Amino acid sequence: MDEELAKLLMQRAREALGNSYSPYSKLKVGAALLTEDGKIFTGVNVENASYSLTICAERVAVFKAVSEGFRKFKAIAITSDRGKIMPCGACRQVLAEFSPHMKVIVGDKDNFEIYELEELLPHSFNGNIVAPD
Repeated sequence: MDEELAKLLMQRAREALGNSYSPYSKLKVGAALLTEDGKIFTGVNVENASYSLTICAERVAVFKAVSEGFRKFKAIAITSDRGKIMPCGACRQVLAEFSPHMKVIVGDKDNFEIYELEELLPHSFNGNIVAPD
């Protein structure tokens, strides 16, 4: 992945942080998702008093993109107001549903790491279930 593109995505994820709704955890998370077509969708975490209805920034970005007709992604940058944060298992699975080979950029504005999604979620569930005989 081109370092300048990774920096741009991280910048966009950091800009999104201000829109986070996180009154319970006090942890703001932002994400910027790059489609294969070069469009960027951002997302933030949106918490809820019942906790289980909270949604992560990564899934917000994916759902926004899918709702606009995009289903193939090249990369996602994820950051928090406390620095590097890794995507949770649910977000990894949602990302793998659409682009198992995408890049995942984690860190902050000055320092980030790039992973292959398959590296973070090996042997993801893909719906190919073989029924026992």
